[in-house]
Amino acid sequence: MMIDKTDQRLRLNLRQLEVFVATAHAGSTRAAAGRIARSQSAASAALAELEAALGSQLFDRIGRRLLLNENGQALLPRAHALLAQAAELEALFSGEPAAPLHVAASFTIGEYLLPDLVASWTREQPQSRIRLRIANTSEVVSAVAGFEVDVGFIEGLQTHPDLVVRPWLRDELVIVAAPQHQLAGMRAVTARQLSAATWILREHGSGTRQATDTWLLEHLDRQQIGFELGSTEAIKRLVAAGAGLGCLSRHAVAQALDAGWLVELPTRLPSAERRLAVAVHRNRQLGRSTQAFIGHCMQGAQAASAGGRG
Repeated sequence: MMIDKTDQRLRLNLRQLEVFVATAHAGSTRAAAGRIARSQSAASAALAELEAALGSQLFDRIGRRLLLNENGQALLPRAHALLAQAAELEALFSGEPAAPLHVAASFTIGEYLLPDLVASWTREQPQSRIRLRIANTSEVVSAVAGFEVDVGFIEGLQTHPDLVVRPWLRDELVIVAAPQHQLAGMRAVTARQLSAATWILREHGSGTRQATDTWLLEHLDRQQIGFELGSTEAIKRLVAAGAGLGCLSRHAVAQALDAGWLVELPTRLPSAERRLAVAVHRNRQLGRSTQAFIGHCMQGAQAASAGGRG
């Protein structure tokens, strides 16, 4: 007897997948229900229906917490992809704006590089919305790995086995001081003088801090750290007040150097160059808008590099 497969119906739906994804990120159906404007009972029922349809449990139940098991981890990127494609289809035929593109960036990139790129993108694509989250590099890596954002822009060497990291822009660390600092104006500051100075640095977990430690600890006898701050702007202001030396991205201090309220210290240390990078989840199927935005940023990087060579 032949079976007419056209009569078979799908046993899962997008609503179930929406609840599953929200639960995976929130850790409970109660928290997930709040994210997607459903009642807890409706969310719990949808999740139970999905597990029944698939014939597999997707979470380990530990107390009141729901933790993704191996089956859930395999489903999560595919569920994200299906929901993203469904949102694109709805936007295509409804005339409404597409779902926003979720982007995470490190502080240096998010505060000094991406604003111009986002502005030019929205001029070219007025229907496209971007939600930008700015955090330190380790938090950006976690957000991309956890499917919380579509794409991340990072600095430093941090990565994750679930990420694909693509080189983006070249950057350089520079040592800065207040114009009135005792080391300002010297032709070449020595490693001994740098070792004796007080430093104002980014916090641990920052890509800038990781690169700074790698560079300075290799060439200095010691680091006398006076302040550790989670804000690049706060570091610049404290350095300008004469409280110590800073080590920051050239992108972050360019305007301050031009304005003269910070000065770069020439040293005998080798230059400290690094690559800024774009990170995406290796199991995430990127939507058209995500791919187009990444391409836009890559072109922006090429234009900036060409301008720098000129």
